[in-house]
Amino acid sequence: MRSNLRRAAVVTVGVLVVTATIGVVVLLVRNRPPVAAAPPAPAVKTTTVRKADLANTRSLSADLGFGAPRPVKGTGTGTVTKLPAVGQVARRGEALFRVDDQPVTAFFGATPFFRKLETPGTKGSDVAVLMDNLAELGYQVGTRPDDDTKAELTPRVVTALKKWQQAIGVEQTGTLEPGRVLVLDGPARVASVKAQLGATPTEELFDVTPTTRLVTARVPLPEAGDVRTTAPVLVVLPNGTETPGRIGSATPLASTQDGGGGDPKVEIVVTLDRPDDVAGLETAPVRVVITTESRTGVLTVPLEALIALKEGGYALQLPDGGLKAVRTGLYSRNTVEVSGDGIVEGLTVVTAQ
Repeated sequence: MRSNLRRAAVVTVGVLVVTATIGVVVLLVRNRPPVAAAPPAPAVKTTTVRKADLANTRSLSADLGFGAPRPVKGTGTGTVTKLPAVGQVARRGEALFRVDDQPVTAFFGATPFFRKLETPGTKGSDVAVLMDNLAELGYQVGTRPDDDTKAELTPRVVTALKKWQQAIGVEQTGTLEPGRVLVLDGPARVASVKAQLGATPTEELFDVTPTTRLVTARVPLPEAGDVRTTAPVLVVLPNGTETPGRIGSATPLASTQDGGGGDPKVEIVVTLDRPDDVAGLETAPVRVVITTESRTGVLTVPLEALIALKEGGYALQLPDGGLKAVRTGLYSRNTVEVSGDGIVEGLTVVTAQ
């Protein structure tokens, strides 16, 4: 009987030990942190072929002003008794300065008055300038020949000249003294006055510039090769405002004009499409942004989508791993023009991770 009790006790103890062990295992399992799931495979980064406009630009330091000044001399004899003010504009038929207290009036043309016009029947380019200006001022001069050298001082022209002389308040002689009219190539603004009262008319009297504001940049000759006169231009003003313009000229400068030394330079002159945008500025430093090359409506991808091929050239990778060879065109910042068989707008391609 005792042995039976002993066996029962052993069994009981065994059961307790097993039960306790199971409990410990359960507690350990419950308190163990969860096993992290394996990370998913990285997603393939893709983009699409897009149609876009591409352009490359150059930014140049420039100056807003009235262009390069040029000196003006009078003709004839006498004493300068009045000079123009800086900023005064020379307008057709209006007095610009005075000699011997008589007005010297501005006319526009290509030939200066080099002789006294007084004899009817006189012909020449200076007569053509007289006829053109009187006609522009509203006087009847008759028909002028297309050949300037055949323009004739007719009685009708003389009559028109007398009427104009009356209008400006001078003696109605019907003759034109060379020193009484200054011929310019167009409206001009007085940039600076050089002479003093009492000077002779043949001295350098003042400098003139065009009346419209221009933007001027000087570029070393080797860097000017990609600048086209037809290129679109944006002028960035000191306050950050952008205003459109166009290149009026790109002229090589002599070493004496660009300061000498170093590479010869090219002077790029930009005219503004909207002059009113700079109406409040006389002169100012600006920047000129010139479009050097452009493409319109071309297929493009980011540069990261290009794959360089071992055999040369480039390809685009499709999401399924396939490759499509492409031809590259214009590169602009981080975008490139592409073309080739099967390269169409909306095509999905892989980019670098």
